[in-house]
Amino acid sequence: MSEFFSDCLNGLVPYVPGEQPRDKKYIKLNTNESPFAPSPKVIEAIDKGQVSDLRLYSDPTADMLVGAIADYYSVDKDNVVTSNGSDEILAFIFRAFCGKSKGIVFPNVTYGFYKVFAQLFNIDYREIPLKKDFSIDVSDYENISDNVIIANPNAQTGVFLSVENVENLIKQNPERIVVVDEAYVDFGGQTVIPLVKKYKNLIVVQTFSKSRSLAGARVGFCVCDKALADDIKTVKFSFNPYNLNRLSIVAATEAIKDKDYFVKTTSQIIENREFTEKELDKLGFETVSSTANFLLTKPKGISAKELYLALKQKGVLVRYFDNSLISDYVRITVGSREQMEILIQKTKEVLTGGQNA
Repeated sequence: MSEFFSDCLNGLVPYVPGEQPRDKKYIKLNTNESPFAPSPKVIEAIDKGQVSDLRLYSDPTADMLVGAIADYYSVDKDNVVTSNGSDEILAFIFRAFCGKSKGIVFPNVTYGFYKVFAQLFNIDYREIPLKKDFSIDVSDYENISDNVIIANPNAQTGVFLSVENVENLIKQNPERIVVVDEAYVDFGGQTVIPLVKKYKNLIVVQTFSKSRSLAGARVGFCVCDKALADDIKTVKFSFNPYNLNRLSIVAATEAIKDKDYFVKTTSQIIENREFTEKELDKLGFETVSSTANFLLTKPKGISAKELYLALKQKGVLVRYFDNSLISDYVRITVGSREQMEILIQKTKEVLTGGQNA
């Protein structure tokens, strides 16, 4: 830290992304990326002369993409705000609606960026413990006046909170905002975007990184009441009006239009997740029931950290969190069927001391 670093950021602990080692080729099951290429229509659209237009600024309103998202979810364009990945829209939301008079609360096991943004913007925050089964108890939020953010399905655990429970959370206090981060909702959950028409204090955040296979394009968005959307846009246009590049706008537009490819790839992920969970069960692992594109599982006969390190040595990356609440678990991204079969095989080799099982 330099002598010039702002005093107000002295305690800031930055978000730690999943490792991206370059020392050898790995099967990457640690950052919840899609194993599938983007829709062929995405690639075709980008190839049609889009690169030559990179000399021009992108559309700051991303109108083409906003329209496609609005059509897909049957909302008005005024309800949609796009961003450079969902992390950016989350940052806009924290900045727009939290401050000295309004803090924010979130589960004690969830997406790590929530705490980082709270610290970055000097926002009071509180972490609400999950139940023993890693589920959210909505009643724990009953008497809280601060804004609430949850990931649904929850990051790290994959546990899904029903639409009915989310609606109860929203209705508890109309004077606070409830943000529902649906990064993983397309793998078996149910979106609460339709509730935006009913409640003015709901913001639903989604990303194209997971189910649309566009992690490298960095495209996110939120859907909410027009008044909230206008507030978020005020922050956006005060920070970076051209936050989405031309290629990403085209790519995301084509991705959300190609419903057949979306259904095909997300269905395959769900099938591969179910296969992997059954195979882990055979090994005696305790796996949290997930509706995301990952599994949180507790190994048997070896510590989670030892399994993570051993698999890394064998060319398979999974995620280990040095967090006492989930330090007995590893998180495994659901990849292709071939990748999951290799994962299981390598895990068996680790458990049997390196011998082929």
